[in-house]
Amino acid sequence: MARYLIAFLIIVQGTAAQAVTQAEVMAGSAKLYREQIDELREGFRLDDDERFSARVAALARPLIEQAKREFPESAAWDWELHTTTDGDANAFAMAGGKMLVSRAYVDDLSLNDAELAMLLAHEIMHAVLRHNLKEFEEALRLEPARATQPYAEFEHDIDHDHALMRKLERFDQRQELEADREGLRFAARAGWPPQALAAYFRKLAKYSHFPNFERYDHPSPASRWRAARELAAQMEASR
Repeated sequence: MARYLIAFLIIVQGTAAQAVTQAEVMAGSAKLYREQIDELREGFRLDDDERFSARVAALARPLIEQAKREFPESAAWDWELHTTTDGDANAFAMAGGKMLVSRAYVDDLSLNDAELAMLLAHEIMHAVLRHNLKEFEEALRLEPARATQPYAEFEHDIDHDHALMRKLERFDQRQELEADREGLRFAARAGWPPQALAAYFRKLAKYSHFPNFERYDHPSPASRWRAARELAAQMEASR
């Protein structure tokens, strides 16, 4: 009996990474995104500052077009970008290019255009680097039995099961650092000066109540600012 159990576990572990597909993750993200967008619309908080929406769109448009060129898969996505004055929203990009940016978050950090472009590039990197899918794959590697769990439950647990979230902490932090690093390089290729982009992370640290403390899914703001500053200096020195 033990031999059969071991064999079963090997099979599950070997196929776990394929148990969730990018198509499933994109469909799930689209549903969650639509629910949040509909809630903001019903509360008259969706795209409710025309000037801010126009500013974000003007900065995001060339970055999204660049993403389509550099990451051909994303050219077929139904990209969607909205803004809100809701202070709880911050900024995010979900699988498939579903984006939301909060004016309250941008105002709190007093972001100029280069810094806002860095924020957008960071979020775009989460989408085009398939970070949502990779998080599911890591969760399956850590807990292979979840391969039999209905997708909707698994999706909920990724953000609500505290035991699983603790296991994913370091992985999620590495993804944030990757989005920081590749987002800075990506936005620099779009023409933004690296040091001007890196200043976004300076403001993250400056306005944080706890700049030297990491969250469960994010490195500390101070460490992100240090890494961005060093990368920007290297990039500008190599020009």
